[in-house]
Amino acid sequence: MDTILIAIISITLIGAFCATLLSVASKVMYVAVDERITKLESILPGTNCGACGFPGCAGYATAIVEDSTVKTNLCTPGGETVVSMISEIMGVAKEDVISNIATIHCGGENQVREKKMNYKGIETCMAATAVHRGENACSYGCMGYGDCLKACPCDAICLVNGLARINRNLCTGCGLCVPACPHKLITIQNSSVKTVIACANKERGAVARKKCSRCCIGCKRCDRECPERAIIVENDLAIINVERCIRCGHCADICPTKCIHYFTS
Repeated sequence: MDTILIAIISITLIGAFCATLLSVASKVMYVAVDERITKLESILPGTNCGACGFPGCAGYATAIVEDSTVKTNLCTPGGETVVSMISEIMGVAKEDVISNIATIHCGGENQVREKKMNYKGIETCMAATAVHRGENACSYGCMGYGDCLKACPCDAICLVNGLARINRNLCTGCGLCVPACPHKLITIQNSSVKTVIACANKERGAVARKKCSRCCIGCKRCDRECPERAIIVENDLAIINVERCIRCGHCADICPTKCIHYFTS
């Protein structure tokens, strides 16, 4: 009985000592937090997407307060509303929002692409691509299992006929879908870019055409007819120079396989 009592008293005294020690340490080692950081964290969307270039919303809030060179318009998911509130809290002039959007460089829906096998494994793009780069004959295109869809915090991606599609009205350009695609088909571009090459196949046209009828065949018609020479063909794949593109849409109109998409909004 005495042994049990001694053990209880010892544990109680140790606990009380540790509690006192922690209490003293919390006061001695306390670091004051700028209230602006707390305010900024409360208005940021909390998606922790990293589109701003910092490790999460808390990291961005801290950087804004502690480094005057950090721009206040980097939160693309928050849009105009959040940027305005950040400017108000920091007491600086509001900057224009840098509006980005995700783009999928593939237009190969189920009805236009061929299969090389029937895949029966785990239904994720990452798992499917590990088996001979998936069941589709084109090993460059969209797998169609929606890994990017699962990664999107804004419900801006859907699957239509086995092809991932992005709703440009919902996409905030956060970039979380980019690493989710094992074929690296998704890029983040400024929302002002309206013309997109919806193909990533670098095989010769005759070979690529047998696998998908919406592929780029490297015919160079877009290259020849672009009024600003904003398109070149390298490795049998058209590439757009967005700096030179005037968004006329002519390349999309003349593309024989319709692998160039032009967005009006």
